Amino acid sequence: MKTLLLLLLFIVSIVASAQKQPAFISDSLDSYVKRGMADWQIPGLAIAIVKDGKAVISKGYGVREVGQNEPVDENTLFFIATNSKLFTGSAMARLEDEKKLSLNDKVTKYLPDYKLYDPAATQLVTVRDLLCHRLGTKTFQGDFTFWDSNLSRAEIVRRMRLLKPEGQFRQDYGYCNSGFVTAGEVLQKVTGQTWEQYIESNIVKPLGMTNTYMLTAGAENRPNIARPYTTSFGSLTRIPYDNIDNMAPAGSIVSCVKDLSKWLLMQLDSGRFEGKRVLPWPVIQKTRDANTLLGSRKSSVFPTHVRAYGLGVLMTDYNGREVYWHTGGAFGFVTNTCFVPEEKLAITILTNQDNQSFFEALRYQILDAYLGVPYTNRSQFFLTGARRDDAQQQQELKALAERVARKAKPELPLAAYTGTYRHELYGTISIQPDGTGLKVSFQNHPNLSARLDHMDDNTFRLTYSNQAFGVFPAKFSTKGSTAESVVIKASDFVEYDPYVFVKL
Repeated sequence: MKTLLLLLLFIVSIVASAQKQPAFISDSLDSYVKRGMADWQIPGLAIAIVKDGKAVISKGYGVREVGQNEPVDENTLFFIATNSKLFTGSAMARLEDEKKLSLNDKVTKYLPDYKLYDPAATQLVTVRDLLCHRLGTKTFQGDFTFWDSNLSRAEIVRRMRLLKPEGQFRQDYGYCNSGFVTAGEVLQKVTGQTWEQYIESNIVKPLGMTNTYMLTAGAENRPNIARPYTTSFGSLTRIPYDNIDNMAPAGSIVSCVKDLSKWLLMQLDSGRFEGKRVLPWPVIQKTRDANTLLGSRKSSVFPTHVRAYGLGVLMTDYNGREVYWHTGGAFGFVTNTCFVPEEKLAITILTNQDNQSFFEALRYQILDAYLGVPYTNRSQFFLTGARRDDAQQQQELKALAERVARKAKPELPLAAYTGTYRHELYGTISIQPDGTGLKVSFQNHPNLSARLDHMDDNTFRLTYSNQAFGVFPAKFSTKGSTAESVVIKASDFVEYDPYVFVKL
């Protein structure tokens, strides 16, 4: 009788929990997700929603690989990319709580040779500055040099002195992955452990995240992992896995929604998980303190006003509640995590197609449902702008193809464009003949190349071997009978500004 009573109470609790969920979650979520995946050409998506101390949704949609009958489930692995940053911020806040460092310590206390472009900033920059994107650099500045490259973490840190800032130190926000890489090097100096060793032993293992990996290396060999896809610069295409372990503190974790639910449950329970203390509450608080103000004006689209950045996490008000979140992007993957402590609500959404905003539209849609915001189709709103942008990009690609198709004779013999070119931050590229065109090889990216097809006016169409890097015009500057320099651009997903390489 006692067993039967317990079973009935369990069933009643499940029914009551289901009844408490908003109608969008209980009645419309599946259809909304499936429609959004079709609209945005997303092969696979995994989602978890945590509410009131448990996962009320933890499931997958679609497939891990196009053309294969391998469904996504709650254990399917995705690159979570920049969602790794809060792990780094939490680790540094914990070290401060343990009196092993101060977030306000000068970076040069731990890395005496560390330099920024501005000598004054070098003398002032603190551990905190590294973790809240206020070094004055532009968003993604330097990442074409660092991302997917063979440069070591130490070399990335060394080259930060070459990043000429466009903004003001401690005044202007500029998303800086290399700042987090530097923080990881400080962590190693203080603890004697690598970033991945420290995060795994102090956060991941205590949370029981047994299907989470610190590094991207070997990802393609892991069972139940989603394959990366993009629709940037063409139709839906599978692309190579990133290898970004040299930038690990900024974004190398590979995980699944089942494991990330544990991380989010800890965030909602003040640093505890299943009754056990994983992180002290002051550590959690420090990660959520606003360090960099991003905006203080009311949004015309969302019920928000103030936006700020803490230690690896963004924060805003949303219809009167405090919301903390971050997105993550690696080639072939865009993801997010989000938690609303006042509502005991958290969300994570992982996808394996990088040229879409549905992963964010869905997060907003879920927030709207739980926080009492009147329904508006967030996916459709984002889709309208995305289709306009995609159409413009297709027109640009078509125009480049038409210029190539005219087969205009190059202004100089192809041999005049060949040789070794150098950029102070990046290093060298080599341009050599390749059939009827030219081939670019990249010193720091041994697995990447690009083809140059002549168009006109000393300008070639640059097509990367990895579609995600893009297709762009590459213009040479010439003097007499030889080329002197060339402008090389990569996708904005990597870095916004082009690089000017000068011929040696």
